[in-house]
Amino acid sequence: MDDASIGRVLASTPTLGDQEAYKQVSSLAAKGVAAVTAHDGRWDHAVTVTDHLSVSYDPPTMLVSVYELSRVADAIVASGRFGVSLLTDRQRRIADWLGEPGAPLVGLLDQVPHLRRDPHGPALIEGALAWFDLRVHAVHRAATHLLVVGQVTAMSERMPWDARPLVRWRGRYQS
Repeated sequence: MDDASIGRVLASTPTLGDQEAYKQVSSLAAKGVAAVTAHDGRWDHAVTVTDHLSVSYDPPTMLVSVYELSRVADAIVASGRFGVSLLTDRQRRIADWLGEPGAPLVGLLDQVPHLRRDPHGPALIEGALAWFDLRVHAVHRAATHLLVVGQVTAMSERMPWDARPLVRWRGRYQS
């Protein structure tokens, strides 16, 4: 067997090289891009994610992974609610904006078309393939992230004939 077929064995405490290799190998999974939003007090918080999934249909439940020290993680935990909007390939600008480190707290969504089911609920991105409004069911710490499990309280789909999902593959956006 050659080294490639055996694979890379990670150190018991992963090195920077291990972390970079993991990042490269894990980017081979094509993932749908979503905006995760929360409203806490006076502010909207949002972030672009690729780590989201449907957990169960009975009851409808989803999971998202967010950086534990982020403002959006704090807002989700404090408010007990969050939104997930599945972005289209035409919403790459929104994905870039919400994924930018150091995005402003004030006016974060001023240039992002969105709606809100109620004044204290999360912003839901207009024009997304679909959106989900969720109540937090459980929060689990995993390494540097929180895995937030939410029960879907409302959802909507918008499937225009030419809509295509925004996908991230090999570290780049794809259609």
